[in-house]
Amino acid sequence: MENKKVMNRIQDLGAVIALILLVAVISIISPEFRTVKNFLSLLRQSSINGLIAFGMTCVILTGGIDLSVGSVLALTTAICASLIANGIPVAIAMIVALVLGVVFGIISGVFVTKGRLQPFIATLITMTVFRGLTMIFMDGKPISNLGDSYLLKFVGKGLILNIPFPVIMFILIFIGFMFILERTTFGRKVYATGSNEKSAKLAGINIDKTKIATYAISGLMAAMAGLILLSRLGSAQPTLGDGYELDAIAAVALGGVSMNGGRGRIWGTFVGVLIIAVLNNGLNILGVSSYYQDVVKGLVILIAVLSDRKR
Repeated sequence: MENKKVMNRIQDLGAVIALILLVAVISIISPEFRTVKNFLSLLRQSSINGLIAFGMTCVILTGGIDLSVGSVLALTTAICASLIANGIPVAIAMIVALVLGVVFGIISGVFVTKGRLQPFIATLITMTVFRGLTMIFMDGKPISNLGDSYLLKFVGKGLILNIPFPVIMFILIFIGFMFILERTTFGRKVYATGSNEKSAKLAGINIDKTKIATYAISGLMAAMAGLILLSRLGSAQPTLGDGYELDAIAAVALGGVSMNGGRGRIWGTFVGVLIIAVLNNGLNILGVSSYYQDVVKGLVILIAVLSDRKR
């Protein structure tokens, strides 16, 4: 019995153990990897995927999936950049982008709940439509000439006590999600919905409302990640966010969140995000081709999913 508990505990901490081993191996191979400057850069890079993955975690915990996050990121960023380029104050443009992120997320949620579409199909539709709207809105061209706003630069490049602002935001939002999912009624509804939808409904939980809320959160996080990218790049690109949904899903899977819903912890997603970031950063430092990097990430995700099925 005790041995079984120990084995279960090891499996639960599998992502943390994998992260520690990964950091140790790459640190031994490359001294450049273990510098403070590189770790801060790694965390800043992971903040974008992290925000998207936190929203994705909420959706997956209800038994759904959101393929539209990359397209939501692109469209909200394009609209924000256009507003700024046309003289709208940066703060207002950013608020509009975040609100639109919520609206676009709600649209996906309504397709899933009221339209009774499979989450994969529903969000595949919104992913395609939002990406098409982005191309139409931008006419396939980047939007630049965003001025010299301190606020816009600070969101993606600012420092507080020599720590990049995106890193601070990443950690604070992680703490917020941990509180919401583990300490609030809404969090319990999310887990109950994913664990057994029929039982949750009998318990008085509004399933549709809970699911729509998680898609709204996912859209909000995608839009927020887009603002960081807009700040760092200084322009909006038509292809921005392309493939980001895959890295987010990978981070959630690596963190031990069940793809069937109802099981997993947000701290696992946090660790999964760091694993993806360490892999990308370490392989870049070692000069590994991006083609091989995709193969490595795919194998790591395969191992994580197989491990989840075994549990």
